[in-house]
Amino acid sequence: MLEIAVLGLLKEQPLHGYELKKRLGETLGFLWGVSYGSLYPALRRLEREGAIEVVAEPLALAPPVAATGSLTGDLAAARHGAPRGPKPSRRTRKAYRITSAGVARFEELLLADDPHTDEDKAFALKLAFCSELPAPARIELLERRRVALLTRLNQSRRATATRNDRYSRSIVEHRTRSTQRDLEWVDELLEAERATEVPDHPASPDLPEVPSHEMKEGVSR
Repeated sequence: MLEIAVLGLLKEQPLHGYELKKRLGETLGFLWGVSYGSLYPALRRLEREGAIEVVAEPLALAPPVAATGSLTGDLAAARHGAPRGPKPSRRTRKAYRITSAGVARFEELLLADDPHTDEDKAFALKLAFCSELPAPARIELLERRRVALLTRLNQSRRATATRNDRYSRSIVEHRTRSTQRDLEWVDELLEAERATEVPDHPASPDLPEVPSHEMKEGVSR
């Protein structure tokens, strides 16, 4: 799931490692923390796959030392190794940016099912970047979530019927109500998405009506 978040943020703009970690913390804070120990291996993996590439920035220039106006002072500064002009610093910064292959990989990951990940966390992460998908893909993502919730809801209802203990039954009922609320939320998202979906073949603009007497005159001519 980390790859989804990295590609989604880099799709917006190139970012340095530090900036990327900060943005990931803001985006995934409600899911889990991101460390450099997990971020940089993911970046190297995505770079090997050709999904992202490194953009090296120009070397930073050290500020020049102003002349003292004194020949003795300038010679002393030169003897002590003080630079007389711009000098490249040893530190370089590199940013990461997404490639066209990375964009395709990002959309593929958003629509893929991973049985080894937490279903609720995975959906929350994908929904955070749902605006990066075309409308049909967004609807597909929401419809698949709706099917998953309906399946969970039916399982919860069957489990409630088999519980005899009042407390264990109350836990199952609580989960059932929570699933029902999630289902209603997804239904609202689907309704809004379908209402704003642009048709493939937009209707042609209405032509102004021609009075009947003008049409007859045109025919007679």
